[in-house]
Amino acid sequence: MNYTHLSLNDSQPSAACLTSDRTEDTAAMKNVMEQLENRLSIYDFMKMQEIFMSPGLNGRVVMTREEFTEQMCAVIRPSTKEEFGEMFDKIDVTRDGIIDWDKVTSFMLLDLNEKDERTRSSVIPQWKNLRLLSPIHKDIIQNVTFLKGASCYLTVSRNGLLGVWGENTKLQRTLQITTEAVKLKDLWVTTLISLGNVNKIAVAFTSKEICFYDLNSKQGLSCQYRLHGLQGTVICMNYWYNPHDGNEAILTLGDVCGQVQAISFTTALISLFERPASSAEGEEATVTISWQELVSGYHKCCYTLKHKLHYKDWVKQVAYSSSFDAFISSTTSNVNTLVLAWREKLKPRLKTTSFDIARGINAFDFHSRLNLIATAGINHRVCLWNPYVTSKPAGVLQGHSASVIAVQFITERKQLFSFSKDKVLRLWDIQHQLCIQRIAGSFPKSLDFQSTLYFNEAHGRLFISFNNQLMLLEMKQETSRKVTSHGKAVTCVLYNSVFKQVISSDTGSTVTFWLIDTGQKINQFTGCHGNAEISTMTLDATETRLLTGSTDGTVKIWDFNGHCYHKLNVGRDRAVDISQIMVIKRTILVTGWDRIITVFRLSNLTQYFVLPAEWKGGVQHQDDILCAAFLPPHTLVTGSCGGEIVVWNNSTENAYLKIYLDPPKSLKSKSDTLLLQQQLRSARRTSSRRHTMSVADFYDTDTECNNAITKLLFLEARKNISVTGGANLVSCGGAGYVRFWNTSKSQLMAEFEAHSRAGSIIMTIDKMSQYLITGDLAGWVKIWNIQDYCLGSSENKVTQPPPLIRSFQPHDDCVTYLETCVRSSCLLILSSSSDCSVVLSDVHGTTIGIFGQEEHWRIENAPSHPKGEQNQDENVGQREEKDDVLKKKEAPVFGGEPSPNPLEQAILGMEDKEESVNMISPWENTILGKKYKESKIQKGKKHKFFNGKTMQNSTGTFRSLNIGALEAVVEMNKPDFVLNPDKYFREMTEKKCPENLKLPTLSETLKAIFDEKSLFPKEILDREQKTRQLCEQMCNEGKMIRNKKQAKMKEK
Repeated sequence: MNYTHLSLNDSQPSAACLTSDRTEDTAAMKNVMEQLENRLSIYDFMKMQEIFMSPGLNGRVVMTREEFTEQMCAVIRPSTKEEFGEMFDKIDVTRDGIIDWDKVTSFMLLDLNEKDERTRSSVIPQWKNLRLLSPIHKDIIQNVTFLKGASCYLTVSRNGLLGVWGENTKLQRTLQITTEAVKLKDLWVTTLISLGNVNKIAVAFTSKEICFYDLNSKQGLSCQYRLHGLQGTVICMNYWYNPHDGNEAILTLGDVCGQVQAISFTTALISLFERPASSAEGEEATVTISWQELVSGYHKCCYTLKHKLHYKDWVKQVAYSSSFDAFISSTTSNVNTLVLAWREKLKPRLKTTSFDIARGINAFDFHSRLNLIATAGINHRVCLWNPYVTSKPAGVLQGHSASVIAVQFITERKQLFSFSKDKVLRLWDIQHQLCIQRIAGSFPKSLDFQSTLYFNEAHGRLFISFNNQLMLLEMKQETSRKVTSHGKAVTCVLYNSVFKQVISSDTGSTVTFWLIDTGQKINQFTGCHGNAEISTMTLDATETRLLTGSTDGTVKIWDFNGHCYHKLNVGRDRAVDISQIMVIKRTILVTGWDRIITVFRLSNLTQYFVLPAEWKGGVQHQDDILCAAFLPPHTLVTGSCGGEIVVWNNSTENAYLKIYLDPPKSLKSKSDTLLLQQQLRSARRTSSRRHTMSVADFYDTDTECNNAITKLLFLEARKNISVTGGANLVSCGGAGYVRFWNTSKSQLMAEFEAHSRAGSIIMTIDKMSQYLITGDLAGWVKIWNIQDYCLGSSENKVTQPPPLIRSFQPHDDCVTYLETCVRSSCLLILSSSSDCSVVLSDVHGTTIGIFGQEEHWRIENAPSHPKGEQNQDENVGQREEKDDVLKKKEAPVFGGEPSPNPLEQAILGMEDKEESVNMISPWENTILGKKYKESKIQKGKKHKFFNGKTMQNSTGTFRSLNIGALEAVVEMNKPDFVLNPDKYFREMTEKKCPENLKLPTLSETLKAIFDEKSLFPKEILDREQKTRQLCEQMCNEGKMIRNKKQAKMKEK
């Protein structure tokens, strides 16, 4: 689904900005039209085809860049070699240096498909700032309507106060509605409707009566007719009149007794009801009419119709459609929810058709041109119905996370408004059944409210009431087109470092491949899982296989040509919500809908259909597992919907540690176990379908569960830091919190609120563990510097957040996935969203482009990082390029050779072997790779150790220490007894030392010092002596035996 999220407090651009945007759009459009492929005609393509398929050539004709530019430039004019050279580069996405006719046609088909999608994209309205009109009402506003004859807007509150507003939305006057039946303090207005052809209004009261007022009266508000004697209190009304004959009109009523009644007027312009003969002409007296008089036919100028198919359910809304001459009514019941009562010619009876809708509906609207009925479902869905098909809806618009309370069509635009209980307003494109705009966050923050929605299409004004407050949302005249990457909400985005491609999936079961260097679409797989949405994806370790998980309960393994090798029956023939797929060594792990891990052994992938194996560790979680993370060589962690983290040994598949999160103090204490289970189930559903979530999901007191863990990531650069007390695991999820853990000590190291009151969030971390990127449900992305965060042990939990580098909003709706990659020594961020877009940004929040935009970018022109961060990005780049090589040697290909032994992996993983001649990366053969290698060599030559300045911080436990050159030691003053020893030691020396002292000779000294008995311990000498004696004894015995043998031999 495609959304545009508006924050109306700051959505007004300046005039300069608008002018700049128009200038840029015009320049971009001119640039697009000047592209060669947009100027080529059908005849030009026929000429190209003749060249590629020349007669007499049996084989496939291929051309190099020079051949293509020369031959095409010679037959197609006006054109230049440079233009055909650029076209060749766009066609040759694999950089083979040659192209054929198949590649040309594939490129043109993709290009035309993108143009067609942009042409069919809806025009999204732009809105002025949300305004609060003058607060004149003290009670709940029941209705808002427009009186065409008087060119004014009318609002009425429950206590009977009527507000009259001019076309400029300025308050003109207020009038108090009164009735003779009840006192003013007991007055309760249920609904109001305008009678445009006679310039009157009809007001219904809880006293079971309807009064008709004339606004043109000299008295200000004159009651002309009072209809009483109704069987039930009327709570909804609708008025229709024939635009070609104003005398023909119908007033439809719905009451609390389940009745739908209609008054059909035949002389409305003359008189709605007959006046008694005694009343003088022009008299202002009120004419009292009983309902029984109308039913009996006493009034010849009108007649009544009625049905009671809703039984005793309250009729919430009624309408009359002249296009198929039927009355439409609705209730909140799941039986006879929507009833169509058809008028039959010359018969007073109504022929009814009913629709049974699960959980009922709050409102509906009818589009006569499209012949569609839109219903506002209590089950969070907006359904589109064909009036003649009651079995199933013609379309279902999903996206709301709360009960939908109002719907209304924009007839000319073929669009639909829907407003939900969580104060989210959505605008839908009916033709494509997509949400093209989402407005939230600017409405009043009252918890309990009653609301009514009214859209005046002629003036482009949307009125929304909140209890006694009236908000106005006015449409601008200017319109703009939104760039989208997919036709439906994007669910996942990946980066393939081997092919330098971006892979994205959507709810329409489509997978699209893009070049990251230009943003060009190069391939697309449609219907990968039929009509079921793709909820998640992953790559195998070699990045040559793509795994897609769907809501149909299957995981498929693809190559990059669109061939499906295996279909994993994850849900065992039932639909399940798959949240994550992991390929670890010789296994595939799938989580998301169960308390146990679903595992597939790669050794079992011998058939197309594969059933899951048994996970040896069994059930360890109390609730469904939503996410997992792996740290080589064998540490696996899983996080559940209830906030529980389990640490496993992936080799043995046994759990050896559980970490629990204490509920935040801000949450209410819930002792009811059943209520808690309902909350966990609700959080599980919303977490697995993130693209349909809103911020209010996690702050509704009925569905609150803020402990759900939606993402787990190990800090790869801190593999051994947990032993020294630092954090090595990061989690995020409900309530916008990010938490740092030490898995060795089972300790929560830090906790901070990354996104305030933003509901569930997602995150990613770069490979160097320097940047944490988080995204929320409103489309905001934040970048945090965690390089020095939680490196050491601490007894107290850290609540101070790490430094925030940038906060920006690349999307208009929920951020569904985040990914990082490194290109041209720059750390880049890939983000996907429910607004159908995939955005490429740098680490400073600058948007490089949206995949799917007409003008392609060049990644070399991306802004560079500041000097302080440049070294880190270079390290990231080196790490990524090494991974490109290592992945081919470390990880198994499905059905391929086994991975090398741990010793070989350790040798390959040594950082001081970066320039190994045996490692050949495809990246090194590219222009970027050669430039990067040259720059790295130059930097290596210039590098010197201990140059007197502080060395660059390294990644590790002591990275925050500054290591510099040693300072010179200051010479100290020697003490006096050292300088003058004779003064202190002379007398004692002379007394003790005799004059004629003979020194021992050298031989005597050596003999005394190196005497064997004094040099070794007695035990060693005794042991050695016994050994010698034993050896001599054995030798003697051996000699004796030999002598005896020789003597015997001689005797013989």
